[in-house]
Amino acid sequence: MQQPQELRAALLGAGIIASSHLEAIASVGGVSACAVADLDQSKADELAQQFGLRSYSDYRTMLREEQPDIAVIALPHFLHKEASLAAIAEGAHLMLEKPMALSTLECDEIIGAAQRANVRVMVGHTQHYIAENIEARAWVRSGKLGPLIMIQDNRHLPYYRPSRPAWFLDKALSGGGILANLGTHSIDKIQWLTDSSVARVSAATSYYGDRGNVEGSGMIYLRLQSGIAATIVQSGYPGEIRDETELIFAEGMLKLATGRGLWISRGGPYEPLPVPATATPFERQYHELTTAIREGRETDCPPAYARGVIGVLEAVYRAAETGEEQSLELLSDSPSTQREEYC
Repeated sequence: MQQPQELRAALLGAGIIASSHLEAIASVGGVSACAVADLDQSKADELAQQFGLRSYSDYRTMLREEQPDIAVIALPHFLHKEASLAAIAEGAHLMLEKPMALSTLECDEIIGAAQRANVRVMVGHTQHYIAENIEARAWVRSGKLGPLIMIQDNRHLPYYRPSRPAWFLDKALSGGGILANLGTHSIDKIQWLTDSSVARVSAATSYYGDRGNVEGSGMIYLRLQSGIAATIVQSGYPGEIRDETELIFAEGMLKLATGRGLWISRGGPYEPLPVPATATPFERQYHELTTAIREGRETDCPPAYARGVIGVLEAVYRAAETGEEQSLELLSDSPSTQREEYC
């Protein structure tokens, strides 16, 4: 039986996340990295030397000369649309870091171009591929703790630290502050854990950062199509670093610390639950994308779903600005209507 031809991947952007992509590609069969591009030639050269790649300072030149099967877009948010369209024009499938783009209108441009070119687009919502999250979702689906009633998601970290690149703190370039960057992870996690899309949103934000024009905190109240209520509380100001999600059922509770553990309470103190070991989230993403390419199907995290996350974020900002609850229509990009099973 003839073995499928190895897919070649080229990386657009040599920033902090680039090594995670290249390490995952090196660990997954059927795909290999061929080149990396970054405006800072020294960054591209360093990664190229480390991983045995060719380096470029212009990603358009790289795409044209390398003709990769997969373009890995790990660029600042404001370049996602431009780079996606350039890669699609060269016939490349996309591994696109989240958020998909700055707006649903930009997402629509990417989706339309991908459909016309018949290429797969996978958006890097890594929450779907983390071991603790996968186990928590299995508990939700099992019904062993009765119906899920509500979710509390808390995330706090120093968002204005000096090492954060300036573009993150410019709304025109980043799309927003802590809610655009980390809040989209929480929105995605809640929808994916519950197999239910957001129906209504209320929100409040604050702007006490010492630089930039983006929000430094946000509190979001969500009502899902299933009727489950959820809150997201995030702060980028000084305080204890925290990343926890509490799922409250009729007959118990789960505490999820993504990347650290999962605990259960059936009426007493939390007790740890075993979490089966899995491949890394990035490895699972590349396995899923390469399988989808070879099978000619959508990925388990398709662009329509990622567009829906951006739609919720837009509603969050409208709610915060107007002080009024925002309603979202039941869209086909609900996680429960894209495919029956996720990764």
